[in-house]
Amino acid sequence: MNYQIPANVDNLISLAEEEHLYFKLIEQVNKDFHLANESIDLPSSILPFEFKNRVHEKLLYLIQHKFTEYLNLLYIIDVSESEIKKIDGSDLVQLAEQVAFLVLKREWQKVWFRKYY
Repeated sequence: MNYQIPANVDNLISLAEEEHLYFKLIEQVNKDFHLANESIDLPSSILPFEFKNRVHEKLLYLIQHKFTEYLNLLYIIDVSESEIKKIDGSDLVQLAEQVAFLVLKREWQKVWFRKYY
C-alpha cells in the first residue's frame, strides 16, 4: 500500500473513508487540538462536509482571536512551516481554509502511517 498525497480536502476525506480510517482521522484531530488546549470535540458520527467546516471555522477563529494558540496548534500538529509560508494571507477565510487542508493532510499522514508501519 503506497501513501497517496491528497489533492484537496474532499480527496483526503475520500481516501480516509476508502481506507476505513475516517474515524481515526477524527480521533487524531480531536487529540491534537486537545493537546494544544483548543478542544474541537468532533463526534465520530460527524459527516465529512461538517467535519471540514468545523476544522475550518475553528482555525479561522484562532487566527482572528487567539493567534498565539493558533501557532501553538500548528506546532503540535507539526504542519510544515514552508507550506504555511506559501499561502496568501490577504483573505483570512481562504487562509483558514488552506491551513485546514494542511492540518488535515498532516493528521491524515499520521493516521495512515500508524496503520501501515
